[in-house]
Amino acid sequence: MYKPLEYNTELAIRIDPQNPDHHIYNNNGTLWVHYTIYPTPVTAERIRRSLHTKDILEARRRRDAIFNDIRLAA
Repeated sequence: MYKPLEYNTELAIRIDPQNPDHHIYNNNGTLWVHYTIYPTPVTAERIRRSLHTKDILEARRRRDAIFNDIRLAA
């Protein structure tokens, strides 16, 4: 019987120390995060999630928490 290969999701982010707001963007006053994951070695999925805040410091904390959760789940 055929069983598909299983892969861990890989998070693809670039860290830019010159830009602490990297991956965060403003959409009509609400801050969002965007990033790319690779659920399999041959597919990519671009993710955009609202951070439900207008405060940039809170947005950075929420972005970092999202990225940490993804890393821990992989």
